[in-house]
Amino acid sequence: MSAKKPNLHAAYALESPEDHKRLYAEWAGDYDESFAALEDYQLHIHTARAFVAAGGQGPVLDVGAGTGLCGAVLAGLGVGPIDATDISPEMLAEAMRKDIYRDAIEADLNQGIPTPPDSYSGVVSSGTFTHGHLGPEALPALIRVARHGAQFALSINTRHYETMGFAEAFRQLENGQIENLKLYEVRIYGDLAAGPNKDDTAYIVLFEKG
Repeated sequence: MSAKKPNLHAAYALESPEDHKRLYAEWAGDYDESFAALEDYQLHIHTARAFVAAGGQGPVLDVGAGTGLCGAVLAGLGVGPIDATDISPEMLAEAMRKDIYRDAIEADLNQGIPTPPDSYSGVVSSGTFTHGHLGPEALPALIRVARHGAQFALSINTRHYETMGFAEAFRQLENGQIENLKLYEVRIYGDLAAGPNKDDTAYIVLFEKG
């Protein structure tokens, strides 16, 4: 374990799955308090509410579930059952302590998700595509595990949407794989946030599997 405490700057600087696992292994225990509450993190709330407003329902896969922030909002809105997937077993352990998930699936999205095709009626992801270390190459893995007509709500940092190829990827997916694509821009952090990332925004990308 490093002497330097994990923080938002370190998260944005991640470059590999190994870096990700190392950082979040250290951060898992106090992530909700040292990051989410301290930075007035709001993205998981926007994502969950957008999913429900679009008619999303379970069973749902919470992708990059972390400690379960988005899943907790979904559960509070009456959505379930919910499964969690994340690259970090430590984060998944924290998520499962919230007693809102049916199952936890450890997975590197770049390698796919070890779940049968057509398993879910909904897929949500809050924060997974925010820091810039995971690009649109992960999208097919999410689509594979979703059923026909499944509702998606994915948050993607607006700074990365064009530059990392998300816009082009969605344009290609609209040719038969997804439909009803909509984008909503939201603030990632609330009014209490401070620091260089306090005004960052993300798109909530809504679509259905074709």
